[in-house]
Amino acid sequence: MAVPARRTSKTKKNKRRAHQKLSAPAIHWDPKQGEYTLSHHVSPTGFYNGKKVLDR
Repeated sequence: MAVPARRTSKTKKNKRRAHQKLSAPAIHWDPKQGEYTLSHHVSPTGFYNGKKVLDR
């Protein structure tokens, strides 16, 4: 099995990991509920895209 010839430096390691970050959730203001909800998800009241899709 291959073994690294040189130790990976902190700088090299951290530069590689710079792209491994969490993205913020996509939220939008829902005027029907009066609060923020997740985009592309059914709201807790059962509405999606302004239409009732779930009976709760």
